[in-house]
Amino acid sequence: MQIPLQITFHDLPPSDAIEAQIRQKVEKLNRFYDRIISCRVVVEAPHRHHHQGNIYHVRIDLTVPQGEVVINRNPSQNHAHEDLYVAIRDAFAAAQRRLKSYAAVQRQKTKVHEIPDHGRVISLLPEEGYGFIETSEGDEVYFHQNSLLNCTLRDLQVGSEVRLIEQMGDKGLQASSVRLIGKHHLHG
Repeated sequence: MQIPLQITFHDLPPSDAIEAQIRQKVEKLNRFYDRIISCRVVVEAPHRHHHQGNIYHVRIDLTVPQGEVVINRNPSQNHAHEDLYVAIRDAFAAAQRRLKSYAAVQRQKTKVHEIPDHGRVISLLPEEGYGFIETSEGDEVYFHQNSLLNCTLRDLQVGSEVRLIEQMGDKGLQASSVRLIGKHHLHG
């Protein structure tokens, strides 16, 4: 995390044991999703009943890239949350589920926005199983035969037009996928 963890206690005295439990849970969240920017946890005992124990309320605010994930567990009817450790466990379990959903949405947004680039084959080395493409921006991109989607190396020639998705590899730009464009696909 870029910003240190903040823990606040309302209507109950601060506790080193509770704070240690929260720090352990936050560290587990951070290992689960390492892009958390900041985390604020509020623990409170808002309900004071004479015949029953307090029902604890735990709120977790996580700042993540492109937004915030808020877990606001207010289990006024859940008597299991008379145990503060159970309330903390349940809130962090909900946080982990919410982060899992958030991460899945972010991955999907990234996939949806990958727009294939246009290029043409400038070099083929079929015996080695790879070649090079020049993109419409003038970049030279390596591709391996395993990245070909609708053709084989034998189907390609120098000058063949292709669509490709680029990524940065160990040795520079490389194509994660290459699709041969047929003459009827040139305007698509």
